[in-house]
Amino acid sequence: MPHTYRLVFDCPDQVGIITRVGKIITKNGGWISQATHHSDEESNRFFSRFEIKADSLPFGVKELESKLEAISEELNMNLRVVDSEIPKRVVMMASKGSHCLTDLLDRWNSGDLKCDIACVISNHEDMRGLSEHYGIPYHYVPIEKDNKQKGFDEVERLVGEANPDCVVLARYMQIIPQALCEQYVNRLINIHHSFLPSFIGGKPYHQASRRGVKLIGATSHYVTEQLDEGPIIEQDVVRVNHSDSTEDLVRLGKDVEKTVLARGVRAHLEDRILVYGNKTVVFK
Repeated sequence: MPHTYRLVFDCPDQVGIITRVGKIITKNGGWISQATHHSDEESNRFFSRFEIKADSLPFGVKELESKLEAISEELNMNLRVVDSEIPKRVVMMASKGSHCLTDLLDRWNSGDLKCDIACVISNHEDMRGLSEHYGIPYHYVPIEKDNKQKGFDEVERLVGEANPDCVVLARYMQIIPQALCEQYVNRLINIHHSFLPSFIGGKPYHQASRRGVKLIGATSHYVTEQLDEGPIIEQDVVRVNHSDSTEDLVRLGKDVEKTVLARGVRAHLEDRILVYGNKTVVFK
């Protein structure tokens, strides 16, 4: 992947935003290799993502950010300028199901996901061998039914020590407490084994089987204190029929889950997601 600087922003919509931002880049010799935009008529808000060849500019990220400061203030932008060469730090969390974690670690090991995995945290010992196979520190933190706060205090400490850019819940089957949700807003990525907003909560495949659905799916989303209601990043489905048992739905769903989670994590790592309210703009 070429070395680029990513310029990601949203602001109130008006005429000339692209021209004015582009002029700041090009007058300094910047080569814009990608530019994607979205104008949301309902909110009258503009969303944009630029990729600029790093070697085309005579300065680095900090100076580029400085040159954009005036227009950012004038247009009331939420602005990020990111160096693609600096990998994001990620904490993975999982319980007993291995399919999502296995897939993410394999993608990371092959270079398909560019990031630094600080550690894996789990409320079971089942994933230790997998994590240690890849040389990643593993922390077993039990979450006791009658005293969950004790375990989550330790989780919060470990996550804080890792100082991650995002935390990925790769089938971590515990409800994340409000304190962590608030501390890592739009940085906690979950995979829900349902096509949200259908079948929120536990055992969604069982709910789907009882309802006799013809499509099942999975949803990656940012975690909020409202269970399974955070901003949606990615979704996909697979067709099923009356002859499929609940066990068939679980088996078929696993393939969708790991793919959808990987897409969501990749989009976050590549700064392709902009959140506004409870919705996302995800640039391809």
